[in-house]
Amino acid sequence: MSGVLARLLFYPTLAYNVVMEKVSSRRWFDRVDETVILGALPFRSMTKQLVETENVRGVITMNEEYETKYFCNSAQEWRAAGVEQLRLSTVDLTGVPSMENLHRGVEFALQHKEQGTSVYVHCKAGRSRSATLAAAYLIRLHCWTPEEACQKLASVRPHILVRSAQLEMLRKYYQQICAQSS
Repeated sequence: MSGVLARLLFYPTLAYNVVMEKVSSRRWFDRVDETVILGALPFRSMTKQLVETENVRGVITMNEEYETKYFCNSAQEWRAAGVEQLRLSTVDLTGVPSMENLHRGVEFALQHKEQGTSVYVHCKAGRSRSATLAAAYLIRLHCWTPEEACQKLASVRPHILVRSAQLEMLRKYYQQICAQSS
């Protein structure tokens, strides 16, 4: 049922995001560190800025296919721009990235960190699904607790919204990653 609701609310909530970026202090994307940029749906018109100005060579798409079909680059279009795309489909509104997808996304970001390039991590609004993955990246990088990682993200992008189920998945991720190294 949540997938159906997410589909019904997709266009109205996307329009809301566009309006909020225009009328508030919200930015479409924010840099978390030298590697990760956390943001909303990257429209085709943003490709040149992301590649040339922000050094983006990787994109982690947390959206389902239907969310990116009309407005965003396809994997082939990203590739033509010199950008590798990793799609980790997660249902909007209620979805929680799987443990496997958190690991895949973090590894992808770390590979780009080693190469000195940036990764654009996004969902529709850059608030929940993508923020969950960005928090996992910070947990892996610094062995921060999920709360510390989310605080860092909120200091950069104040309108993030990591829901309780997503926070619970981050706690499990933290246990896997950081409990082993203690």
